[in-house]
Amino acid sequence: MVMLAMRDLGVRLGPRDVVRGIDAALEAGRLVGILGPNGAGKSTLVRALLGLIPATGEVLLEGRPLAGFARAEIARRISYLPQGQVLHWPLTVERLVALGRLPHLAPFSRIGAADRAAISRAMALAEIEPLADRTATELSGGERARVLLARALAVEAPVLVADEPLASLDPAHQIQGMEILRDQADAGRLVVAVLHDLSLAARFCDRLLVLRDGRLVADGAPRDVMTPALLADVYGVSGYFGGGEEGVVVPLARLPLTADPNRL
Repeated sequence: MVMLAMRDLGVRLGPRDVVRGIDAALEAGRLVGILGPNGAGKSTLVRALLGLIPATGEVLLEGRPLAGFARAEIARRISYLPQGQVLHWPLTVERLVALGRLPHLAPFSRIGAADRAAISRAMALAEIEPLADRTATELSGGERARVLLARALAVEAPVLVADEPLASLDPAHQIQGMEILRDQADAGRLVVAVLHDLSLAARFCDRLLVLRDGRLVADGAPRDVMTPALLADVYGVSGYFGGGEEGVVVPLARLPLTADPNRL
């Protein structure tokens, strides 16, 4: 089932077309990685996909134009983890994760048993139960990243969109984060994640969308997309490819602008 679809999606910020003519249909039960160098338009694409910024073209959610949904409906159907969030209020971790249940609550209503169960599930998935009573503003960057992922998981929406969810995480927690996203997709959700780690993207994702200068330049299974030519053309680097099914991709060196894209 197609959960999200983009038709000729574009975003213009000031004089510049940041995202141009993106077409893609994203299906439930898939983990889709969005890749590309800095400034490629990844985060802008995600925000346009969620209807958070003006865009041209069309986004469809469950076959219906996103513009026809109320924001509360979108919040129940799509859980969003933005990048680089700053915490301003000294909430406990458990209360912060509980904010993920707000889309399901009527005005002035209290959290119920189903909400508490969802909060517990999210905290267990992110392995942050020991942090439950800590003040969120006092956490390390990595701890905060895991707590904010738990808040997004607590929504239990059919679509999860995460913008750089691995930022600030150590290697073990990066792998854990990808395992969580993989499990969410395997449970039937559509998971869309902006990623920079090429090996983790190749290993865990079903599909990769690669952007360069706001355009979609590659779309497909990791083994088809992640090639020496793509690394050279999109990132300007050579790389080591190995690991068989594990999909190890290690950038090795910057290439001169005139480099042969097929050179390893």
